[in-house]
Amino acid sequence: MGMVEKEGAKGLRKRVDELEEEVSRLQGVERALRRSQRRLRILLDFLPSALAILQVDGRVYYLNRSFTELFGWTLEELEGGHIPFVPPGLEAEANEILLRLVREKVFLRYETRRLTKDGGMLDVVLRAGFHEESEEEPARLLMTFRDVTQPRRIARINETILRISTALPEYPDLEELLDYIDSEVKELLGTEGSVVILLDEEKQELFVLGAAYDDTATEKRAKEIRFKMNQLVAGEVIEKGEPIIVSDTTQDEALHRARDRRLGYETRNLLLVPLRSSERIIGVLCAINKKEGAFDHTDVELLNTIAGTVALSVENARVTKELRKAYREVKSLNRAKDRVIHHLSHELKTPVSIVIGSLRILVRTLSAALPEKAWKDNVDRIRRNLDRIVDLQYEVTDIMQDHDYRAYDVLSLLLEQCADEIEVLVAEEGGREGIVKRVRERIEEIFGPKEAQPQEIRLHEFVRERLEALKPSFTHREVEVKTCLEPAPALYIPRDPLGKVVDGLVRNAIENTPDEGRIEVVVRKRGPGTELIVRDWGVGIVEEAQRRVFEGFFATQDPIYYSSKRPFDFNAGGKGADLLRMKIFSERYHFKITMSSNRCRTIPAEQDACPGRISDCNFCKNKEDCYASGGTTFTLFFPGVGAHAAGLEGNGNPNGIGA
Repeated sequence: MGMVEKEGAKGLRKRVDELEEEVSRLQGVERALRRSQRRLRILLDFLPSALAILQVDGRVYYLNRSFTELFGWTLEELEGGHIPFVPPGLEAEANEILLRLVREKVFLRYETRRLTKDGGMLDVVLRAGFHEESEEEPARLLMTFRDVTQPRRIARINETILRISTALPEYPDLEELLDYIDSEVKELLGTEGSVVILLDEEKQELFVLGAAYDDTATEKRAKEIRFKMNQLVAGEVIEKGEPIIVSDTTQDEALHRARDRRLGYETRNLLLVPLRSSERIIGVLCAINKKEGAFDHTDVELLNTIAGTVALSVENARVTKELRKAYREVKSLNRAKDRVIHHLSHELKTPVSIVIGSLRILVRTLSAALPEKAWKDNVDRIRRNLDRIVDLQYEVTDIMQDHDYRAYDVLSLLLEQCADEIEVLVAEEGGREGIVKRVRERIEEIFGPKEAQPQEIRLHEFVRERLEALKPSFTHREVEVKTCLEPAPALYIPRDPLGKVVDGLVRNAIENTPDEGRIEVVVRKRGPGTELIVRDWGVGIVEEAQRRVFEGFFATQDPIYYSSKRPFDFNAGGKGADLLRMKIFSERYHFKITMSSNRCRTIPAEQDACPGRISDCNFCKNKEDCYASGGTTFTLFFPGVGAHAAGLEGNGNPNGIGA
């Protein structure tokens, strides 16, 4: 019996030792598990993504530090409870996610929205998985949340700005454009309304030009009301030049209620940013009644970005309006100028013709009474200046291309009605026969219509003829005229305007070239067309004057430095209309005229004068030195058959190239 008790006590002690070892081992395991748990929590707290571990019924088991930083709640606040971050309207969606995780034990990725502790709204990417039950732990749900609010906001902003930018050409009317921008702002910021308020600087009043409201009746009323500067928060924004957020309109109830009564609309909160143009503020862009949350700094930045486009659009509209007004005024003045020039042109015809006729009579009288040397110089001077007036009148007529034949019709009618009486009267007075015929011819010459009909012209032959015809006019000048007139395709153009162009270019070249100098006239084929080049090695044109030579009545030199001399004299002085007439002819008859020029380096300014003869120049040592100093080239290009067809179709005065 004692033996049995002794062996039982020994076995019991062994069992106790085994149990103590087991307990010690389990305690070690527990300590290891706690250490692992601490290390795991430390690791989870360092995760950049917000992590929530929930029990199967959705109650909180663990929240990491990133979750607290993102949403605001701590583990101590929510452990064992539910997270109140599901926005109204998304409860069914959140419950469906939990049910799918528990029922299907799947991995989910979902884009949704969640609230923060302070009431903010975040766009998040939710990833969730089901952790199955084990011997050590029950089943749990793991969820991570990644905040994509800012990237999505930036993407929406970029999309909105892109839409606004691409829509600008589609809205020529400023009010429609601003309405469109306001609708984009309303959608982007999630507000009930958006308006563009502009400042009437003259009346110091505020008015709404663009508006977008959920309520269209309010939108219409807003555009019908004007406010004083102190009746809207917009007035303060314009004065201070800084954005203003009004989170609660009850803080200044008198101001906001007075405005709302006029609008018939209740305003809860506002965001206003200034519209800046150059150095002034022209108005305000305003967002009204944010539907979710409150306006924040991000909304201010967004509205400021769009405000730049709005301000630019407003200023462009204002500039366009002023330009249109200026254009109408210029157009009106241009019509008045045309009428004046046209009137003066026709008024010149009769008195000049009478003076020319009287001069012929005077010459006959003087020839019979005095020797020629006593009066010829004076008569030549008078005739030369009369010719200049006649040339000017012809140039103006060509430029205006608005022939008025009323005088011609009236005089012709009178002549027809009174022809017999005139013949009898002349016979009674002992005059010559055929007076009516000569009068009719004179009326036809002065007032008759002169239609220019296109015809086939070989330019190289035509230019040769014109040079021969002009040669007697510049025999007194020591200017070498070199020619290179190659056969080229025929032109179809009236002879009269083409002759005026060729004569004008040659005369211009000779008048700008000093004696002992040289000009060159070239005709050649260029591609399918024909090219005429008239080049001189003369004084050239200063750079600022080159842009205006075709404007008309513009002299390339200061008139004080030259006087009106005979045509083809050096620095003879022009009337300023010849080049304008050539430019108009080029548009009328479909050819291209261009000019390039280099001012003589020894006389760089307009007031610098050339002595008029190379050997008299103190700077040029010889002809080659002068030729390298300056010069001007005019180039005319008459295009090919395609342009000929276009000319025929366009106005019946083609300038094309024949086959």
